[in-house]
Amino acid sequence: MDNQTQSQYYADSPPTIVPLSIKPHFEALTDQQKLYAHNVSRAAFLGTRIVLRQVSPESEAIFDFIIALQQAYHGYWPKLQEDAGVSEQALKQFLEYATQFLGNLGNYKGFGDSKFIPRCPLETIEALASTVPKAKDVLEKSKIPVAALYATTDAPAKMHLGFPDKGHLSAYYPDSPDITQDEIEQISAFMAEKKLLPENTRLKKTKDGNFQLLIASGLSKPPPEGSDAGPETVFDLSGKLHGKKLELVFGDHIEEMAKIALHIKKAGSNAANDTQKRMMDEYAKSFGSGSLNAFKESQKLWVKDIGPAVETNIGFIETYRDPANVRAEWEGLVAMVNKQRTQAFQKLVDAAPSMIPKLPWGKDFEKDTFSAPDFTSLEVLTFNGSGIPAGINIPNYDDIRQAIGFKNVSLGNVLSAKAPKEPIPFIRSEDLELYQANRDQAFEVQVGVHELLGHGTGKLLQETSPGEYNFDASKPPVSPITNKPISTYYKPGQTWSSVFGGISASYEECRAECVAMALSCDFDILKIFGFGDGTVDVNNQAGDVLYAGYLSMARAGIAAVEFWDPKSRKWGQAHMQARFSILKTFLEAGEGFTILDYSNDDLSDLTVKMDKDKILTVGRKAIEEYLQKLHVFKSTADVASGRKLYEEMTEVDEWWASKVRPEVLRRKTPRKVFVQANTYEKNGKVELKEYEPTCEGMIQSWSERGLYP
Repeated sequence: MDNQTQSQYYADSPPTIVPLSIKPHFEALTDQQKLYAHNVSRAAFLGTRIVLRQVSPESEAIFDFIIALQQAYHGYWPKLQEDAGVSEQALKQFLEYATQFLGNLGNYKGFGDSKFIPRCPLETIEALASTVPKAKDVLEKSKIPVAALYATTDAPAKMHLGFPDKGHLSAYYPDSPDITQDEIEQISAFMAEKKLLPENTRLKKTKDGNFQLLIASGLSKPPPEGSDAGPETVFDLSGKLHGKKLELVFGDHIEEMAKIALHIKKAGSNAANDTQKRMMDEYAKSFGSGSLNAFKESQKLWVKDIGPAVETNIGFIETYRDPANVRAEWEGLVAMVNKQRTQAFQKLVDAAPSMIPKLPWGKDFEKDTFSAPDFTSLEVLTFNGSGIPAGINIPNYDDIRQAIGFKNVSLGNVLSAKAPKEPIPFIRSEDLELYQANRDQAFEVQVGVHELLGHGTGKLLQETSPGEYNFDASKPPVSPITNKPISTYYKPGQTWSSVFGGISASYEECRAECVAMALSCDFDILKIFGFGDGTVDVNNQAGDVLYAGYLSMARAGIAAVEFWDPKSRKWGQAHMQARFSILKTFLEAGEGFTILDYSNDDLSDLTVKMDKDKILTVGRKAIEEYLQKLHVFKSTADVASGRKLYEEMTEVDEWWASKVRPEVLRRKTPRKVFVQANTYEKNGKVELKEYEPTCEGMIQSWSERGLYP
């Protein structure tokens, strides 16, 4: 790996650090609500080591190393610098690395899945370790060499997360360097047959070629009633894996899962109602026993817990970082409802039944009835995971979504968090003032529509059990793409992610983003958010918000190629892959709707030029045509057509790779990392402590969470 390539992986300098401000919202809670929030927050943070182990083999040791340094010097870093004999610049670079590490909970970007490395030399890390015996002991006991923090020059593919047999790294398959993608998919198919869900598992290939399914649980054995798969713990595999065995191994992350279950039970004793109490009971059962059936019960109750003052969700939720898109990262959310902003989202929910028919597919490809979800604007107290999203639409289980419903949340203090003087590349100077004045409003509209009417719409046509269908199989629906009856659908036991596999997460994000782009053209929706009076006019305030939203998506599509690796030709981030394909849709719409404007050969003056007057005609038409294909292929389990389309739309050609990407890297801006508050219980009361948005404040906040042995 040459120096220029290696420099692309350096930690941000300086990182963009912003506070996740929460105090006024937390202080408005009752004592009981504070205790409930505190205990779920503790449970969320107690999963930190789970996330670290899911990222890379070295992440847990790096975390302990950082905290050991902080605690040894009580956060007085200049004294450590002096004692270690390192330069002020070297210490600054280490603190910047530590901040980005803690903001991503691992040494791979939570948004992008590429490794980042310290700018300071290896000798700086060694000097710091030698100065603090406990820090040195952490590294020695973990058997992780200091070099593991730096670039894997002998194996550059390991700078990116992905399937091990493609040369990448994935800690979801620990100590299994020779496990193949095909074997992982074969095990997934077998698990589906046994109705054994994968989200809280890791998969290990043993030296004798057999497999162990590591199940996160607070118990080292299955419960007396058996696991979700019944009493058996060892299974004979068939097909390509004939002659091999799969063993269920309970107690992965056993210490953490037991502590999490304890705090969840404490939260239950302070629940606001019986639904919350039963939800916490099911969480505790799931985290203790490893049962994802119990977890699904918790999610059903979560959907039914309408309008709580303290909103929570916790567990193994999103599968973005598993290359197979089936195993999920630990995350935990605790937040307070912002009642004022929630009113706008409730109006969007109320309008949804009239908006869904405007989408480019017929009723055969939509749920029979729209179950109005709880849609709230939240102020986040705690979000523990590898990154914090702007909005959430869960649960991810299609059977729950279709039978019971789902919830949408918009994370207000995440959306509003800004760094001062943040540069905005790729926007023309003549658009900059309008863009800066309207981008936050446009993003709120985008997130709201994306979550509710993007992820919240659509029907999977299924054979729900042998011979039983959720559509008229004797007269199948006619595809609006081919104008012929559909010929594919989901078979019993199949899910959206099991059929579409590795592309499923990005494909679905793209579908939801396209819904947002299509429906944000509806001025009645813009009116719901407080922009305009519903009059269709691209030159009024609502039109400016619409334009800012389309510009933002186009700008994101350019910036997306940072997250595409030219060596592996692999995308590292689901949302950015989606946004690149949407920019391509804009560019291919024709009629001068969107062009990439530049005059310099090196693209140093590259900007997006968009015709605002053509958004409602050329732009919307192009997006709806793309969206229709994405949706119908998903709805009908037509993975062959869906994969072909999506791979074509996300293909990065030579011009993008050799000309645009270098300029994107030159002008890239650091992704925000959030400094979160801590809560402490004293004599039955809960106190809140917030921290400065600095490197030192970030490290201190993590040091004071009580996660260090």
